[in-house]
Amino acid sequence: MPSAAILVGGRARRFDGRDKGALVIGGRSILERQLAALTQLTDDILVVGGPAPPQAPVRVVPDRVRDCGPLGGLDAALAAARDDVLVLLACDMPYVTAGLLRHLVALTSEADAVVPRTDRGYHPLCAAYTRACGAAVARCLADGRLKMVGLLDEVRVRAVTGSELDAFGDRNRLLANVNTSADYDDLGTKHGYEL
Repeated sequence: MPSAAILVGGRARRFDGRDKGALVIGGRSILERQLAALTQLTDDILVVGGPAPPQAPVRVVPDRVRDCGPLGGLDAALAAARDDVLVLLACDMPYVTAGLLRHLVALTSEADAVVPRTDRGYHPLCAAYTRACGAAVARCLADGRLKMVGLLDEVRVRAVTGSELDAFGDRNRLLANVNTSADYDDLGTKHGYEL
């Protein structure tokens, strides 16, 4: 059974510092939606970089290396994970499904990281990483190379693309995230949810 981590420690500068995981879509917060998907995969769920909601079935894990963004969160999650496989999610992705995440986990026997890729590029904050990525994460942090896509140059990657993604739903919906107020508004209009 994999471990899973939700990264909640971002500053949300483009969203006025608001807690994106608390945004409500279809009557539930993004974090509640993610926990519902992740509890179908594992009982080892980590919340990295910030507080967890009360009564959530999670372990809270602080960043080991501060102010290093998602890469620092991945570092902390890999160190705290009980399993060799870790599902990583940003806290602002409301439509990720258990089916997609199970598929990513199943492919980790082929690579160190399994990452969706669309015409917008890689989506490293909805991916499965193995403990084998730990040394590359540490090197990138030590060198100040903090971009998640830069990590992918350092490890064996299995990209999940096209029809493989579409088997789990509309790839743009599955991988939608909230960076700005406009993105949040678009989620309601594009996907028919009451926000």
